[in-house]
Amino acid sequence: MSTATTEKKPIPVAEKSIDPGSQQLLEKARAEGISTMFDRVETMKPCPIGREGMCCKHCFMGPCRMVGKNKEEMTGICGASAATIAARGVARYVAAGTAAHSDHGRDLAFTLLAMAKGEAPGFKIKDMNKLVKVARIMDIHVDGRKAEEIALDVATEAIANFGRQTGELTYIKRAPKKRQALWKKYGIIPRGIDREVVELMHRTAMGVDQDPDSILMSAMRTALADGWGGAMLATDISDILFGTPKPVKAKVNLGVLKSDEVNIIVHGHEPTLSMMIVEASEDPEIVAYAKSKGAKGISLAGICCTANEILVRQGVSSAGNFLNQELAIISGAVEAMIVDVQCVIEALAETTKKFHTKLITTSAKARIPGAMHIEYDEHKALDIAKQIVKIAIDNFPNRKSYTIPDVKEDVVVGFSHEYIKYMQGGTYRGSFRPLNDAIMDGRIMGVVGMVGCNNPRLCQDKYNVDLVKKYIENDILVVTTGCAAVAFGKRGYLTPEMMEHAGPGLKEVCEAIGIPPVLHMGSCVDNSRILTVLSEMAEEGGLSDDIGGMPGVGVCAEWMHEKALAIGIYFAASGVPVIFGGDSIVEGSAKVTNMMRDTWFERLKGSLEFINDADKIFERTVELIKAARKSLKLKEYEPGKFAKEKVLLDMAARREIEKKEREEALAGV
Repeated sequence: MSTATTEKKPIPVAEKSIDPGSQQLLEKARAEGISTMFDRVETMKPCPIGREGMCCKHCFMGPCRMVGKNKEEMTGICGASAATIAARGVARYVAAGTAAHSDHGRDLAFTLLAMAKGEAPGFKIKDMNKLVKVARIMDIHVDGRKAEEIALDVATEAIANFGRQTGELTYIKRAPKKRQALWKKYGIIPRGIDREVVELMHRTAMGVDQDPDSILMSAMRTALADGWGGAMLATDISDILFGTPKPVKAKVNLGVLKSDEVNIIVHGHEPTLSMMIVEASEDPEIVAYAKSKGAKGISLAGICCTANEILVRQGVSSAGNFLNQELAIISGAVEAMIVDVQCVIEALAETTKKFHTKLITTSAKARIPGAMHIEYDEHKALDIAKQIVKIAIDNFPNRKSYTIPDVKEDVVVGFSHEYIKYMQGGTYRGSFRPLNDAIMDGRIMGVVGMVGCNNPRLCQDKYNVDLVKKYIENDILVVTTGCAAVAFGKRGYLTPEMMEHAGPGLKEVCEAIGIPPVLHMGSCVDNSRILTVLSEMAEEGGLSDDIGGMPGVGVCAEWMHEKALAIGIYFAASGVPVIFGGDSIVEGSAKVTNMMRDTWFERLKGSLEFINDADKIFERTVELIKAARKSLKLKEYEPGKFAKEKVLLDMAARREIEKKEREEALAGV
């Protein structure tokens, strides 16, 4: 008699990731019995109650769970409605996400302060123009002053933004006047970054704010403290210290690891130590030391947003995005993985036990049991970096068998808002007018910002890549950051050659300006660059005098982190409709769902909705863009209009065309 087995077969790796490098190393992990996020997600099912925002655990009378057909009519023990519970959940996500980004900005501000005081010898000002620009935004006097004096005042003002109790954040003035007026109308202009985070946590504590609308608008104010505060400060100070990105060529994916060199991976989000690691790895004495251990040199690569930081500024290759972190170690070719903060998983310590890789934590805020800890200090950053690189070098002789996937793609990255502006007119005539004109003429249907994470509950990179393909085919320009940007790089979308796959109108614009149809703008904090682009487009005129109402949409297709939600909501508050992929975190409350989608749009022209299907995300994106075009009374977008063969016209034909255009203009066509 045969015995039936209940053991489930693992899901094929092709359904776990579309990345061939990830697939190869995932197969290796399974063959060797190594657990990864890709497989653990199958055994750890999500709580269906919490997943739709219907669990409240903010006091010890609960947790209270809203379940069943009548859950919207239920209340918690304190009387909290389903809508209140859902709104509190969203708000606390936003508070945590804003805290993460603002802490990033705060650390950079203190590094700039130490540099200005002469207390951080490894750092210097790399972009004087950016320092002067930021100082002027902050109303800091610059004429006739030394760079260090200006930097000291900029750092001091930046730090003041965190603890400010009244008034407004410094960078609020960078938003269009119309947008500022709306924020003032609804009382959501942030005062100080820390104040907004703390107040939101207080507001959502048991027995405080019990109005879902009030809670959600407060979440918007806190999110704005991220986008127009902590994140924007982080971006600007990084540019001052490490240089404002401009296009640079590099490679992306696990194939960037080298068989004959010391492989070091930096992972996390803060650039200060990773930039020093880059410098240390290029030091001739350190390189010579590596050769003395039998290596041909030192190969540095990044994962997650630390990867993006050194990618866009130094051209250092990326080994992949969030879901690649375990796989890089499983290759057996990595001597050291150096991590700082955010998106670093505890499981790395267990994985490194099976290989020779040294896992080194560096932040005082982030330790992992089982990892080596070498605490970063900006006052002696380069010395610490050299120490860490030498540990990796010493580990090279311990490498045994390894598997490096022969998978990597060329990328062109580093499109800061300054460079995008420069490419549209040069140093003296740089402007966003050509982009505005292309949108108004219908050459470009609209713009989509694709940002965010990987999520093992979705096939790695698939949502993002499926969407970007459709967007550019339909004349939609894509700007991107974070793990989404790395996903596009792995599939070849970050090269000028990809314009051949763009729609005819977008292709024409890309050819004229000399840009790819997908622009890599940096790390997750660099979403603030997108806000700056939108603000400058509004300031340029012709298209719209506000961010709200522009034919643009934000998409976060594979999100998983609280930071992503904070980003999505500060874009919504800034006037951008935003779509998140996957299941809705407020599905249990129709009231909150409608507030975030419809009420926000009525007030601010921005919204947040969740759609669990890539095709439907695309359809909704196009719907929103076309509605915006109609509202702005732009020319109707006509697919293929600019695909017509170009022919030489005689003067009579030209006059006839001009006559027709005048008649159409007079008729209001």
